[in-house]
Amino acid sequence: AMRLQAPQFQALFTPGLSSVAELFEKKNYELRIAGGAVRDLLSGVTPQDIDFATTATPAEMKEMFTAAGVRLINNKGEKHGTITARLHEQNFEITTLRIDVVTDGRHAEVEFTTDWHKDAERRDLTVNSMFLGLDGTLYDFFNGYEDLKNKRIRFVGKATERIQEDYLRILRYFRFYGRIAEKPGDHEPNTLQAIKENAKGLAGISGERIWVELKKILLGNHVSHLVQLMYELDIAQYIGLPLDGNLEEFARVTKNIQNLSPKPMTVLTSLFKGKDDVTNLDLRLKISKEEKNLGLFLVKHRQELTKAPGSEPLRPYQDFLMDSREANTISKIFELLKYQGEEQLLKEMQEWTVPSFPVSGHDLRKLGVSSGKEIGTALQQLRDEWKKSGYHMDKEELLSCLKKL
Repeated sequence: AMRLQAPQFQALFTPGLSSVAELFEKKNYELRIAGGAVRDLLSGVTPQDIDFATTATPAEMKEMFTAAGVRLINNKGEKHGTITARLHEQNFEITTLRIDVVTDGRHAEVEFTTDWHKDAERRDLTVNSMFLGLDGTLYDFFNGYEDLKNKRIRFVGKATERIQEDYLRILRYFRFYGRIAEKPGDHEPNTLQAIKENAKGLAGISGERIWVELKKILLGNHVSHLVQLMYELDIAQYIGLPLDGNLEEFARVTKNIQNLSPKPMTVLTSLFKGKDDVTNLDLRLKISKEEKNLGLFLVKHRQELTKAPGSEPLRPYQDFLMDSREANTISKIFELLKYQGEEQLLKEMQEWTVPSFPVSGHDLRKLGVSSGKEIGTALQQLRDEWKKSGYHMDKEELLSCLKKL
């Protein structure tokens, strides 16, 4: 059997984990690292969060932790078999091995088991179905490690069965493909067939769950290929994407923004032809207000708000920002520049500090302009002069300008 000795693995053994391991060992309950953390460790990546699996039932864990004076946190996960214990300022999420008894494509009713193979069998993808003993031994029932080394994404067992247990797994397939596969188009035909036949099941999945997966797909690799595939396999319509998405523009923009860390919405908007597409996406996925506003902003301005020819390419963006009365316009402009693939202008815009208009009504009163209406008009005229100067004129220059006006 393979034994992992990587530094990322050794680094997991905090005082907290050592105490947890000791408690389980004393009681002869098996405890292993499960799922995504194993995949990360085998890839040489330090996992962000670690799930543990055990043969102990939730009741046995509670009894053991309580007897040892260990604090337990929120019991929300308990009906799924998850107990969260807090030791040495660290949370440990530990779940009892389980089998799905009934599934409806969204949720599962579970039954506890002590059979590691059975628990692995109900996981979605082979690369997510492995366990790692605390001594570094790998338990891999479905060749997940082989698949990981070969950068292959496969469902555990029969694709159709896995998908019908939870239709969201269709999107998880795409997400991990974008994270692990080396090149686009490297799919098993029967997997794609199973996805196509079950695409409609996504209609019953909540918008929030879909949006979480979709955002990760949009920021992963091969995104242009994967979204094209969503259209070919009839998935797009069930997840809020427009029926006639603009795939050419999408391919172009995903190339533009490869290294610019865009927001997911910036990538997605390139599929959209108009603001109705943003509204429909929002109806289906319940995106945040900020995401919706960004989508509407990009659809509206991507064509005409572009760089100026000549020596001041940033001026149109700066003028737009200075005229804008809305909050966070600047971050929307950053996203627009990414969308347009203007890497250099983006850097300059990020370094540009928004100047503040140097003249106030108070200055004008000192010069003897008294009526509020006149002050308003004068300030607007000076603002226009200031804008024409590229925001360079200072207070003195502007006030002498006023005398001319």
